[in-house]
Amino acid sequence: MAKQKGLPVAVVGAGMIKFGELFGQSYEDMIVGAYRACLKSVDKGVDEEDIEAGWLGTCIPGTGFRREILTGAGLAEPIRFFPKPVSRMENACCTGSDAVRNAAFSVAAGVYDLVLVIGAEKMRDIPSRDSLIAQTGIMYHSWWHPRGSSAPQRFGSLATAHMDKFGTKREHLAMIAVKNHHNGTMDPYTHFNFEITVEQALNAPIISWPLGLFDSCPTTDGAAAILLARQDRAKEYTDKPLYFLGSGLATDPMYLPWKKNFIEFPATQAAAKAAYEMAGIGPDDVDIAELHDCFTITELLTYEDMGFCKKGEGAKWLEEGHPMLDGSKPCNPSGGLKAKGHPIGATGVAQICELWWHLRGEAEERQVKNAEIACTHNLGGLGTTVLVNIFGKEPR
Repeated sequence: MAKQKGLPVAVVGAGMIKFGELFGQSYEDMIVGAYRACLKSVDKGVDEEDIEAGWLGTCIPGTGFRREILTGAGLAEPIRFFPKPVSRMENACCTGSDAVRNAAFSVAAGVYDLVLVIGAEKMRDIPSRDSLIAQTGIMYHSWWHPRGSSAPQRFGSLATAHMDKFGTKREHLAMIAVKNHHNGTMDPYTHFNFEITVEQALNAPIISWPLGLFDSCPTTDGAAAILLARQDRAKEYTDKPLYFLGSGLATDPMYLPWKKNFIEFPATQAAAKAAYEMAGIGPDDVDIAELHDCFTITELLTYEDMGFCKKGEGAKWLEEGHPMLDGSKPCNPSGGLKAKGHPIGATGVAQICELWWHLRGEAEERQVKNAEIACTHNLGGLGTTVLVNIFGKEPR
C-alpha cells in the first residue's frame, strides 16, 4: 500500500504571545492572547463561526505537578468556542506538535475544512523546586526508574558520551548557546532577550557536568496558535499559506539503562525519515530548522540525527557555520527553546509561528533569505518521543 505523500493541508494563520514569566496572566489570558494574534494574522480575514473544531496542546495539568483536570473546555471556555468539539493533547515535549499533527490529519481526512490549534503552558506559578520534581520524573518510584535523576543529569550523560567518542568540547555547546541567544535578541517573543559570550557560557555555574547554566532552556509561560485549512481552500484566507508537506512521529526507551547508546536519538532519526518520505524531500532540501534545544547538546545531536551532517560531525558542522543565521541551514532563528523558552504545550506550535514568518518573508531582521522548505523538531523525555513536521511555500 502506497504511503501518503504530503498532506492536503495548509497553515493560513499563526500567532503567539511573548513568552516569559507571565505572573500577570492566567492560563486563560494566554490562550485568548494567542488566539487573537492568530486571527489577526489571517490576511483576508476569517469568520470565527467557520472554525469547525479545536485542538488544545497542554502537557502539565492533569499529568504533572498542578494535578488539575484539564479537558478541551480549557480552550473552549476562554474563547467562547461552544459547542464545537475540542480535543486536548498531551505527548510530553511533543505536545504542541502532536496537536498540530492530529488536527492536520482530521483536515486531510476530509472531516473538517478549517480547524484551530492552540498550545499553552503555565509553568512559573509554582516554586522552581516543584517544577523540577514534576518535569524530570524524580517523583517516580518504580524499581527500574533512576531515582533522583534530573533532566540535566540525563542529557549531561549524552554530552559526556559524545565528547568521549567524537571529541566534542564544551566550547561547541557554548557556541550553540551564544548563537541562540543572539538570534533571540531579534525575536520579540523570547523569554531571554540578551546576548552572551562563549566565555560567559563556559564560566557559568555547572548544573550537571558538562552542562552549565547557559546550556539549559528556561522554565517559561506561553501560548501560540495556528489555523489549518484544506489546501484547496487556503487561498480564501491568505495568498501566502504554509503547506503541510510531511510529518513523522517515533518513540524510543526513556530510561538510560534501556538505551542502545548515548550518542544519538534513534527516534529523531525515525521521525525525520518518515517526515522526509512523506514530503518527498531529503535533509539537504531543508532551508530552516526549528530544533528542540532543551539543552545545547540536544541541538548538536539533532544536527546529526536529522541528517544535516554525518554522525559525530555535529561539532565540525557547527564550526563551519552551517546552523548560524547566515549559514547554509539556519537552526533556531527564533532563538530556540534556549532563548525563547519552553512552555511545553506551546513550543511546537510556536515553532510553526516562526516558520510562518520566515516563509512569508515577515521575520524582519532575523529573516532567512530565499527559504522554501522548513521543519520543526520536538523531542520529549530523553528522546522517548520525537515529532518532525515539514512545511513549504509551495505544495508538493
